[in-house]
Amino acid sequence: MNSVELVKARKHLSLTQKNAASLINVSQRTWQQWELGQRNMRSAFWELFLIKTGYIPENQVMKVIFNDYNQKDIKLRHNELALITHQEERNKNKNKSIKFIDLFAGIGGIRSAFESLGAGCVFSSEIDLHAQYTYYSNYGVVPYGDICKIETDIIPSHDILCGGFPCQPFSHIGKREGFNHPTQGTMFHEILRIVDAKKPNVIFLENVPGILNHDKGRTLELIIEELTKRNYKCHHTVINSSDFGIPQNRKRFYLVCFLEDVNFSFPLPPMKYVDIGDYLEKNISGYSISKHLQNSYLFKKDDGKPCVINENSKGSIKTLVSTYHKIQRLTGTFVKDGDTGLRLLSENECKAVMGFPKEFIIPVSRTQMYRQMGNSVVITVIKAIANQIILALEEKKEIAV
Repeated sequence: MNSVELVKARKHLSLTQKNAASLINVSQRTWQQWELGQRNMRSAFWELFLIKTGYIPENQVMKVIFNDYNQKDIKLRHNELALITHQEERNKNKNKSIKFIDLFAGIGGIRSAFESLGAGCVFSSEIDLHAQYTYYSNYGVVPYGDICKIETDIIPSHDILCGGFPCQPFSHIGKREGFNHPTQGTMFHEILRIVDAKKPNVIFLENVPGILNHDKGRTLELIIEELTKRNYKCHHTVINSSDFGIPQNRKRFYLVCFLEDVNFSFPLPPMKYVDIGDYLEKNISGYSISKHLQNSYLFKKDDGKPCVINENSKGSIKTLVSTYHKIQRLTGTFVKDGDTGLRLLSENECKAVMGFPKEFIIPVSRTQMYRQMGNSVVITVIKAIANQIILALEEKKEIAV
């Protein structure tokens, strides 16, 4: 038994060495020797201690690893497995006071944030097979596929509709093609289709900040217009994750809409800044960039590009993009480390700059990992916004009572 884990367990339970020893009928001196590493604690004593206290060791407080199905199963039996796993999930979350759905789910960054605050997911949709597999591996649910092919009948009632949707310049397309609705043929139109059928209390959408000026501002104007027609009160802002203690400059647009009047405001950034150098791993193998590529492309010009960081680097890195694996000299950030002296960000470093925990499972190739991380949301920021949404809903319920 590891002495460090033993000390951690005792302190977590607020036990003195004497009290801990008495629980398993050994002397205080014996316990002290275990903690000092002078004697080895037999497994039988440790198991008895766990039974008596109900303590769960940190190395056992792990995510459930969902591996009943592999990527091939999900591809070949997608609709069947989506149905089975969603039924299980709905049963698990049926008593949750707040339920949400996860559209354009990616690898579940939004889901992770809302779940951490006690909300229950009852439906998810994601078209990409690789992202579906990562999502299943971490949450045990196979997302449904193309939202355009999903009938609203299979989507259960929910309090919050969540999604990070792609935007398109749909105002002119709709008019030119003669559609009855100006958003026809876009992913936002699919959101409206679900909103009309289910009328959730809250709509939470995430996008790139460029949506503010997209199609000369007409895109956002139409989005707000359509939601306002449906009696939603809309709030939107742009937040940089670096203001929330994340070592990445990543600005994103957030839209929160309520069907009822509530007391809502976006979270104030704590303006807590951290240094990327503190999150870098050392002596990492397997992520190296060849000397040839460094000389022939990355450092072909003496113009200060690309951005190279090390353990002493301060501040945040540039936005992690989904094409990071293509090693772009103008937009990429690389680490001075590895077999060739320069490497890409490691898996754990990508998780750190996106607010994902280290135990988050990445069951796909490295290329897919970079794509999925670059397309995801920063969980830390989403959680702060989700907390404000839930507080507003709870306050409304208390007033109603």
